[in-house]
Amino acid sequence: MVHHVPWIYTPVRTVLAIWNQLTKTEIPELAKSSVLMRERSRVEDTIHAMQRAGAGSLQVISDFDMTLTRFAHNGRRVPTTHNILDNRLLIDEDCAKKMRELLNTYYPIEIDSSRTAEEKLPFMVEWWTEVHELLIQQGIRKDMLAQAVQESSAMLRDGYKLFFDRLTEQQVPLLIFSAGVGDVLEEVMRQHRVFYPNVHIISNYMDFDQTGVLRAFKGQLIHTFNKRDGALSHAAGLRALQGRPNVLLLGDSLGDLTMADGVSEHQNILTIGFLNDQVEERKESYVDSFDIVLVRDETMDVANAVLRCITSSRRNK
Repeated sequence: MVHHVPWIYTPVRTVLAIWNQLTKTEIPELAKSSVLMRERSRVEDTIHAMQRAGAGSLQVISDFDMTLTRFAHNGRRVPTTHNILDNRLLIDEDCAKKMRELLNTYYPIEIDSSRTAEEKLPFMVEWWTEVHELLIQQGIRKDMLAQAVQESSAMLRDGYKLFFDRLTEQQVPLLIFSAGVGDVLEEVMRQHRVFYPNVHIISNYMDFDQTGVLRAFKGQLIHTFNKRDGALSHAAGLRALQGRPNVLLLGDSLGDLTMADGVSEHQNILTIGFLNDQVEERKESYVDSFDIVLVRDETMDVANAVLRCITSSRRNK
């Protein structure tokens, strides 16, 4: 004779495990073939810890170029904020040629998986400094930036509107850390109609004279591998980020992982890395470093799904 043990005699630990599984919100987007994870269970546990804390405890920190913007479209590279300045309205052919030469010299170094961030650092400083000097020499006019953006093929990732709308609806601050050009970045967001009040930008901003001509760049140079310094010096001063210990971080470079270093007393950090090119060479280092890696995924689908889950807790209703 078989005696069925009533569920009330099941060990408490087992009941809790079953309850946790029943109450977890599934994220089917994490099963996409483009998604790589080193520890799926840790990813899910982090997401649900952030969900329990609610949208009021969340902040999002993101890179811009090739993270919020697409990497490529129809087989062609989508321009970064620096690339958008390659427009005859703003610079001449000689300047454009020199900027392309710098890109061909330094970008392979930026993505070289055999070099450490420390080894890449001086090269990135050289690259950004030389580009900025070239742009200053061109005497770029501020009133021409909007037209240059409009004429460019700049594109945010598919699903971007849902991402920005969800953040502003839930009053979640978005801190964008960009090694690009802040003035161009802002214009891209304005033209896509997502430059909302909850968005805070830390980037390289142009300094125009009284006639609206570029004369210098403001403040500290921000490049791919010194975002930690920017995070520590800027993030602490933003009141909107205070009391939000949970962080969703998005980036396309290993250097982006330091963007959350300015968050004091953080509780949970979930990192999503966009692996756009040189996949086989960089896959291992990305999977070791980011919680979620998206391989050649030009959408915000996974980020939107994670965000939807985090901000759908009962605390938010």
